[in-house]
Amino acid sequence: MAALFSAAIVSCGPKEVAVTEVKLDKTNLTLTVSDVEFLTATVLPNDADVKDISWSSSDVNIATVEDGKVTAKSEGVAIITVTTVDGGKKATCTVTVNALHPAETEMAFVEGGTFTMGGTDDEVEEFYWELPPHEVTLSSFMIAKSTVTQGQWKLLMSANPSQNKGDDLPVEMVTRQQVAEFIKLLNEATGKNYRLPTEAEWEYAARGGKDSKGYKYSGSNNVDEVAWYQENSGKKTQAVGKKKANELGIYDMSGNISEYCSDWYASYTDVPQTDPKGPNTGFDMVIRGGSNGTAASSCRVSYRQTFPPSGPNNRAGFVGFRLVLPVQ
Repeated sequence: MAALFSAAIVSCGPKEVAVTEVKLDKTNLTLTVSDVEFLTATVLPNDADVKDISWSSSDVNIATVEDGKVTAKSEGVAIITVTTVDGGKKATCTVTVNALHPAETEMAFVEGGTFTMGGTDDEVEEFYWELPPHEVTLSSFMIAKSTVTQGQWKLLMSANPSQNKGDDLPVEMVTRQQVAEFIKLLNEATGKNYRLPTEAEWEYAARGGKDSKGYKYSGSNNVDEVAWYQENSGKKTQAVGKKKANELGIYDMSGNISEYCSDWYASYTDVPQTDPKGPNTGFDMVIRGGSNGTAASSCRVSYRQTFPPSGPNNRAGFVGFRLVLPVQ
């Protein structure tokens, strides 16, 4: 009898493409305490089947990393490492963190997003200039956790004009021209690009950005927790950063001192906007936030006021400022 043979036919699928390398867009970073910068990792080859990666820092006390976002914490050097899940390929970036210039303020990172700007609480009908509420989309930015203090002001400017004196108190009685000169000198000293916040950036940060819990005031529904205002301040400025911070770790956005914004004042419309900067010209500028002499209703996150833009007498003991940095 003839022997019978059967042959098994093996069907092979496409061969898995393995990771051969990972690269970072930057191998060295020089940051200042509280700076944020983003690293981008490229996994090669482009058609690799598994492109998952993990991030780590050699010293989280100096710099942390999360999905490529590097945050400078304290002075020193840290190594940021990205590692591929497939094959354990690695790339590193050396991060050197320098101390803040004495006239700088620690910054909070505000991740970009979309929010409803304008009056949205139960008191809004009394404050018609906060209407209508409208949709605003903002890019990410950094904002100072505190307003500029008199101690910081004196490091760069020739005189301290504040009425209520104290190095840890917010500087006030400053004109827009003086503020512009301070910013110019600070940028020259640090090589950075500080500026005043736009009105939209100010309100988004005051509301807590993407971490917002929808509070009436910046960080709480209880005004006494977060604000120095006429009922608890003695109608004097107080040391910055002594009340509770908001969701982003920012202080005093609901009281203590009102703050200059970069916008000319204009009435709101209901048209959605992206990174608005206000009109090109106008009669008055915008200031935001309540102060030590205002009622609680003026400490709400949507409250806005006008202020004259120029002239040696256009200053007040209730107006100061905080700064913003663009995210690179």
